[in-house]
Amino acid sequence: MAARTKIARNYSSMTDVELARLCAGRDPEAVRHVLTVNNQRLFRAAWSILKNRAEAEEAVQAAYLSAFSHIGSFEGRSALSTWLTRIVINEALGRSRTEKRRRAQLEEEGVAVLDAYRETLMRGSEPDAPDVTLARDQIRRLLEKAVGDLPEIFRTVFVLREVEGLSSEETASVLDIPVATVKTRLLRARRRLQQSLQPELGSVLTGTFPFAGADCAALTRRVMERLGL
Repeated sequence: MAARTKIARNYSSMTDVELARLCAGRDPEAVRHVLTVNNQRLFRAAWSILKNRAEAEEAVQAAYLSAFSHIGSFEGRSALSTWLTRIVINEALGRSRTEKRRRAQLEEEGVAVLDAYRETLMRGSEPDAPDVTLARDQIRRLLEKAVGDLPEIFRTVFVLREVEGLSSEETASVLDIPVATVKTRLLRARRRLQQSLQPELGSVLTGTFPFAGADCAALTRRVMERLGL
């Protein structure tokens, strides 16, 4: 008997409902496709709540397992990516609430709780990862240029207040201007910086919180293993 020829499917051209149906039937390549195209977004959504890379990955994995166990009920009322994002956000929020309750309980019992989080804005699994360093350098240069382009009367107030940390009163004394003037100039400086930085900073931030390559592949592999695929 002749061997069956495997039909090549173009998953990218399928509707979300079609993909969901295949995933419900545990089509390995359909599952892999859904994981790969959604990993980045879901990781960033979880990270924005948990602010910890490892916890975000765990939340995404748990959300995927929950989603795939119910994906047969997906009706396409929203995009599949939106449906998955809601699930991971709920998972992350639940974990965040659990952690807050745990900390509150420990504090009530008089147990000292030290923050173990090493994750800060734009930090990855390695403290000095090249992509993290590059993103920081890009943002630093953008900020320096934007501040340098401010009119002098705004720039000086901004640097004294935001960079040097002087109070409004100290800044007013240094520049020999009223405190109200300091506050007004600082407000205008911030507005100008926001306007000038918004487009460029947005393009830089698109590449931050990276979750691709090996990280993405590892998460995809773990989820598929848990699904028995």
